[in-house]
Amino acid sequence: MKSSFVFLLLMSGVVVNIEPTPEAALLYPYGLDKGDSKNPKLDDGTSKRVVLSVPFSFYGKEYETLYVNNNGVISFDTPVKQYTPDPFPLADGRPFVAPYWGDVDNVLGGEIFYRQTTDPALLKLITQHINQYFPSIPFTATWAFVATWDHVAYYDSRSNKGNTFQAALTTNTKTSFVILNYKDIQWTTGVASGGDPKTGLGGTPAHAGFNSGDETNYYNIPGSRTDAIINITTTSNVNVPGRWVFQISQCITHPTDPIPMVTPSNALNNLCQSNKTAAETS
Repeated sequence: MKSSFVFLLLMSGVVVNIEPTPEAALLYPYGLDKGDSKNPKLDDGTSKRVVLSVPFSFYGKEYETLYVNNNGVISFDTPVKQYTPDPFPLADGRPFVAPYWGDVDNVLGGEIFYRQTTDPALLKLITQHINQYFPSIPFTATWAFVATWDHVAYYDSRSNKGNTFQAALTTNTKTSFVILNYKDIQWTTGVASGGDPKTGLGGTPAHAGFNSGDETNYYNIPGSRTDAIINITTTSNVNVPGRWVFQISQCITHPTDPIPMVTPSNALNNLCQSNKTAAETS
């Protein structure tokens, strides 16, 4: 039987809400016809261990394996079955990217796809996006990993609600980025996390962001673990509604700067320890 743990997350910062981007322009191609693998139908399940064809650098540490976890997390080296999210940084130091960490149950609905790729057309598109959002960082993608949660249900759902979101990891072997895409978010919380079985709302809502595991480099997307996370399809840090993009190969520190706002020109300024301390205690 599942039990839930409730943690308090204090967030501050300005988020821009804008009209949604057309669906076709937001998600990168996915599905079995694109060569994707598919996760098993299993509550709190994970993919098999994925051995990466190139090492992926995440804040100074290189990883060669990852897992696509049903509960909205891509984790490095070890799977994550936890379904009620915690705020970052995590006390146990688990490194992972969390496009939408919540209690997914793909037995009740939806599919979870993933693949690593060197497809030239996709890498060209990703390169164009990164160059647009981070014009001061020379970058040409040579590898990508795309994981997509397609209309996935929540635990103990009594509705037909489903969430569709995606995470893309990309690198040129030296510089790494993560792109988080949110096409359709209809629920925030599974029943074991205190959510309503008919609405998928309430309780401890889903969390989005990343945690490097070093207690310094992490980011909580505004609205995480609050009811406002359902609006993530309308927010962005790169002026593309439903898309959040981060450089995660190194920390670019500006101790006296305010929290980076949602414009492409300063999207490269990931929040580091000095910035977040002020943001999360204000």
